[in-house]
Amino acid sequence: MDLSSKNDTYNSYTIIPSFDEIVSFKNLFASWREFRKGKSRKEDVAEFELRLIPHLLSLHRDLASGSYRHGGYVHFKVNDSKPRDIHKASVRDRVVHHAVYRALYPYFDQRFIFDSYSCRNDKGTHRALDRFSSSARKEGLNHTRTVWVLKCDAKKFFASINHEVLVAMLRPHIRDTRLMAILREIIDSFSSDDDTRGIPLGNLTSQLLANVYLNPLDHYIKRTLHAQHYIRYADDFVILSAQKEYLKEVFPPIADFLSNNLRLSLHETTPVLRTVASGIDFLGWVHFIDHRVIRRKTLVKMRRAFSLNAFPETIASYLGMLSHGNTARLRDELFNLLDYDIIEA
Repeated sequence: MDLSSKNDTYNSYTIIPSFDEIVSFKNLFASWREFRKGKSRKEDVAEFELRLIPHLLSLHRDLASGSYRHGGYVHFKVNDSKPRDIHKASVRDRVVHHAVYRALYPYFDQRFIFDSYSCRNDKGTHRALDRFSSSARKEGLNHTRTVWVLKCDAKKFFASINHEVLVAMLRPHIRDTRLMAILREIIDSFSSDDDTRGIPLGNLTSQLLANVYLNPLDHYIKRTLHAQHYIRYADDFVILSAQKEYLKEVFPPIADFLSNNLRLSLHETTPVLRTVASGIDFLGWVHFIDHRVIRRKTLVKMRRAFSLNAFPETIASYLGMLSHGNTARLRDELFNLLDYDIIEA
């Protein structure tokens, strides 16, 4: 069986590939090619590539023999919507992350609910924003009744993911003890404030494991609490309903489920309910009944980036964000802040 890349069609997969396929040289080489995209000029990537075949053969031997051990991380901070701690693994370990991700993503993705949007093929921020708008229209019967929104997020989510809870979730699906041992190496390679909690934001596998971790919550809210309009992106989630009392009633069991089953807590201690008409801040945008506007803090950062002629990647990222709304006038304003020579370059 040839492993599919994360961008390929995956609907035909119903089982996890064998351990030998996952750690094969063929899969490691394909994982390297995926990992390398856009990183070829990085010093550590270029050094790894100088002795690519010996590096991959050595990695294959360590994985196959059970002697693979995950290394440490390089820590740095980024500041986008809020300050974040990023931990970067070595190139060798990141190739392993890609190899594991390629094998597990198709299997687990089929078990996620439709309205989980973070780090999934054919999902993402844009589709989550559109889903919010369509859910508001449906629940509001085309704007003929008031729609209330319960918005929640987990406190220090990535830093609070419990290793033992996560491993217990994975075990029923991953029967091969050798594959489970590699996953434990990845999971236990990082901790936040003790040895039992936390996964790093920088790992590709963390994106998948975060969705696995919150999948029980998704199914609980959809199947047990019967939320019709529920949308989750990472640890941010909203429930839309015309019944204000329903949203008040489901808040305590959601908080209890997170605490008892996932050992997480919400930022909110009491339900904060707002109407769509008053504006709902979700995924960088403030949503209203028939339109959405960019969050004020994001707009300030955006104007500063354009006026200071920030890196092209930063400009491109902001322009991608602006494509999610009616922002033609704002884009014209921002382009006028750019230096002409930089635009031409």
